[in-house]
Amino acid sequence: MKKILKIATILPYKENYTFSKAQAAAIWVCDFFKKSKFKKENFIFGNTDKKDYLTKNYINVPLKLKKSKLRSTTIEYCDNFISKIKDKNFEIIEIHNRPLVFNYLKKYLSQKFILYFHNDPISMKGSKTVSERLNLLNKIDKIIFVSKWTQNQFFKGIDRKLIHKTDVIYPSINKEKKIYRKNKNIVFVGKLNVSKGYDIYKEAILKILDEFKNWRAFSIGDESRERPHINHKRHFELGFLEHKKVLKFLDKSEIAVVPSRWEEPFGRTALESSSRACATIISNRGGLSETTDYCYVLDSLNSKSLYEALKKLINNENLRKKLQTQGFKNVKHTIRANTQLIDSTREKLIHNFNLNFIKNKLRIINLYNTGQKLNHRLYNISIGKKFTNGFIRNGHDVLEISDRDFMKQNRSIVFGDTNLRFQEYLIETFKNYNPDFFIFGHTNNISPETLNRIKSLNKNLITSQWNEDPVMPSLDYSKKNIENIVMYSDIVDHNFITTDPSVIKKQNIKIKNLHFFFVPVDKNIECFDVFNLKPAMDLFYAMSHGVNRATLKKGKTDDRIKFLNKLTRKIININYDFYGFKNKEPIWGNNFYQALVNSKMGLNLSRGLPTKYYSSNRIASLIGNGLLTFIDKKTHLNDFFTNSEVILYENIDDLSQKLKFYKKNSKLRKKIASNGKKKYFKLFNELKITKYLIDTSLGNSTKLY
Repeated sequence: MKKILKIATILPYKENYTFSKAQAAAIWVCDFFKKSKFKKENFIFGNTDKKDYLTKNYINVPLKLKKSKLRSTTIEYCDNFISKIKDKNFEIIEIHNRPLVFNYLKKYLSQKFILYFHNDPISMKGSKTVSERLNLLNKIDKIIFVSKWTQNQFFKGIDRKLIHKTDVIYPSINKEKKIYRKNKNIVFVGKLNVSKGYDIYKEAILKILDEFKNWRAFSIGDESRERPHINHKRHFELGFLEHKKVLKFLDKSEIAVVPSRWEEPFGRTALESSSRACATIISNRGGLSETTDYCYVLDSLNSKSLYEALKKLINNENLRKKLQTQGFKNVKHTIRANTQLIDSTREKLIHNFNLNFIKNKLRIINLYNTGQKLNHRLYNISIGKKFTNGFIRNGHDVLEISDRDFMKQNRSIVFGDTNLRFQEYLIETFKNYNPDFFIFGHTNNISPETLNRIKSLNKNLITSQWNEDPVMPSLDYSKKNIENIVMYSDIVDHNFITTDPSVIKKQNIKIKNLHFFFVPVDKNIECFDVFNLKPAMDLFYAMSHGVNRATLKKGKTDDRIKFLNKLTRKIININYDFYGFKNKEPIWGNNFYQALVNSKMGLNLSRGLPTKYYSSNRIASLIGNGLLTFIDKKTHLNDFFTNSEVILYENIDDLSQKLKFYKKNSKLRKKIASNGKKKYFKLFNELKITKYLIDTSLGNSTKLY
């Protein structure tokens, strides 16, 4: 199933998500957004006065108190963010580099949270102490670090058994297709300060430029605080450049220098310069060593060591070219691969989102009356049981719940107590099993509140209800049946009935996503070939006054009784075997089968006036077990079956004549009965019907037949 996952990504309010000012966190978010399969519903929130947003999905969060000392800017930022998303129904909120933002939002929002650390956690408010970091681990759904070094910093003083709630996903780069022609440039990219080793670079580069007259040096970056200044005619300060311009400059440079003093959380410049075929010199600080496997690592962090490294690379062209070529070919962290890791992490947070649907292996709760309290005498006509068989044979896992049996087994003096226990049982079962698909039929024991609660537990849960009873206006019973359907019709995603939906629509009853399904046959239940047997009786029919009632109701009659009374007077020479008629009690279970297979033909007669596509579930028992089956033409079942597969009759006179004819013509009777069974199993077996139910419920393109 292809579903949309709605994600809100919130940047630090000082992180500028624009072409002109984007730095590490903003570039990270932009890079991975572009390759994500969830980008259509991923919106990025931040604060900036600029308008040149990196992507169109950016939403600006305004701030009035950026420099206020009386009120927290972080709280204002969070409050404004909450206001922005209140009607958006985001499922995941991703927070970059701000533990305090998570702590605040968690109080007010119930979504899943991912926290990304781009810097040393121990240096940040909200994660400095062990207790603060343990609090994050306990409350958050996932923490992602930009390097193993950053992850190790977080777990200082913490048992690493808790590491399962975290992952390392590195900043990444797209591979270039070719190595560009290089200029004899040496490049420093980053803040022009002592922490970044800019003073070390200054001292070393002045010597190099004096010694190697055909080389030039460049500094890309800025620093508003006190910093070293390089004065040389072949050194050029380019200031802060857009990210794309930096990459283009690296494409055409021979050597890049990253001599950081501070513990770099990762060191994006080293990754980018190595991938752009620069011979890259790095210090061994923080996560710098995780950026590339092909670089020159300084032995000592001082200007002399850097000078010697630069001189060696300038003089040794083979070494320089080797580092350039190997770095270019072996990019360690690519955007496409790491985007897949991020998307996978997101999917796993929303239980079973996409994973089960991709595999087409679902967890299904099938709620129906399994008939335990009736000693399972309904097994052979139970549509719910056939659904379970079909789901399992199609490769899914099924958990059955019998609402009526639960109510009976847990009944107390006060009914309300039992009903409440059933609601609690359902909710707890859903928490434990976490199904992808919930389907139920013929129940009014689920409270609408419980159904909504269940859906809130898993926002990707698909719910459907089915009903096999009549819905035609000619039957008083239909009114109550329709009420039962309507009770849940607006809450569930899909509704299935065994009558053509036009019958409901003509009654001006609006039910969304209403679908027809045909009573399924099951290879293990409809397992007889009566056309190959020698039955003693001619015609079989069985009815009851309700499947939950084992016996007839005294004095009860309906249109079926009137029809049978007229029919029996016209078929004197037909040996009929009717149950639920003329004080002959209904039969169930194995007794039903023993009687059914002892008749050559079967009458498919249902309650109410013949209605388009409606049939009692006994149609599967008749056609599916190989009886020649007689069906009223006004049901329009000739849309599915031809005269060479079933016998369609116009009225009682037509029916009686055809019964007499096929009694005498055994060879033709057997052939049509065999064709009918073959056709039924081809069109409406338990595998196809349950696949149709799932495909329709999941919104996939499908046809019933």
